[in-house]
Amino acid sequence: MHILETRGLVHSFSDDEVVLNGISLCVEQGSIYGFLGPNGAGKTTTLRLILGLLKKQEGSIRIFGEDFEKHRVASLRRIGSLIESPSIYSHLTAVENLRLLQKIYQCPRARIDEVLELVGLANTRNKKAGQFSLGMKQRLSIAIALLNSPSLLILDEPTNGLDPNGIIEIRELLRRLNEDDKITIVISSHLLAEIDRLVSHIGIIHQGRMMFQGTLDELKEKQQQSISVVFETSDSSRTRELMTSMKLDAQFQNGRCTLPAMPKEKIAEINRELVSRGVDVFEVSVVKNDLERIFMDMVNG
Repeated sequence: MHILETRGLVHSFSDDEVVLNGISLCVEQGSIYGFLGPNGAGKTTTLRLILGLLKKQEGSIRIFGEDFEKHRVASLRRIGSLIESPSIYSHLTAVENLRLLQKIYQCPRARIDEVLELVGLANTRNKKAGQFSLGMKQRLSIAIALLNSPSLLILDEPTNGLDPNGIIEIRELLRRLNEDDKITIVISSHLLAEIDRLVSHIGIIHQGRMMFQGTLDELKEKQQQSISVVFETSDSSRTRELMTSMKLDAQFQNGRCTLPAMPKEKIAEINRELVSRGVDVFEVSVVKNDLERIFMDMVNG
């Protein structure tokens, strides 16, 4: 079941500036959906449209199986969100910021302590938010997003300003929320390594168009050409001669010879031929198709 579905979203800020061009997202219930794209690709605009923060121009949005325009208030009651910079009152404490939203959501007051504990701010509950670091403000904003016990959590760059330890903690928090509380999560981020460790599904947007959508495993399977074999040898000239004689598509740079993916037996054959020609082989390595490499290959065409 798709907990969130958009069809053909088109959005322009001016006649000559089309920001989104036919964006269709399908987020499965229970998934962690990573929404990736370079700066200016249209990620935040898409999320703003989904939450009703921008007026929809073309296309459709369905959340929890219902048309968002017709059931906006009911849908938003079941959604938690953090879009761009944290929206908090600097002159209020963490507890006071949460109490304002707790009254609006009409959720139990005990929920304030629960979310502060979840994001690691229990010991700074009475500190003014204006005295918080950027990372602490991010945590407080995530606590606000969790206050109404959402079924769907939408986070735009939630680890901005966090140190490496904080990033790991937020990653583990999101994983627990997904696995234990069955919260579906949509997360945009430029930290590809973190997305790779966290998500089950991926959407890649570039210049307002969807480049890929599916599971992380499907993306890696589709991009097998991103795997390459690298030989580092003592003699580039003789290595080049061998590759030419074997009719292999080789690229040479900085004393390294890069070849497309191939069976292990073929790698062993090349190694034997190089040694038989008096060429020392210092290293043979396989460069796998991690998410960062696939992403860069895709957005660069």
